[in-house]
Amino acid sequence: MMHVPLEKLLDKSESSIYKLVNLASKRALEIAEGQPKMVEVDASIKPSTVALLEIAANKLYCKKK
Repeated sequence: MMHVPLEKLLDKSESSIYKLVNLASKRALEIAEGQPKMVEVDASIKPSTVALLEIAANKLYCKKK
């Protein structure tokens, strides 16, 4: 099992855990529906973890409004 600490990802989402979780959940849904992954991971890794790994790798980020 892979663990991605949310606290270390807060700087990538303007310090808002709500924005981080919202972004990750939307991306996880896209991955689950068949969108290609932006990071190389094992096929057994869950979409939610893949989404967090994409955020950690700066492949996915929140837009400032």
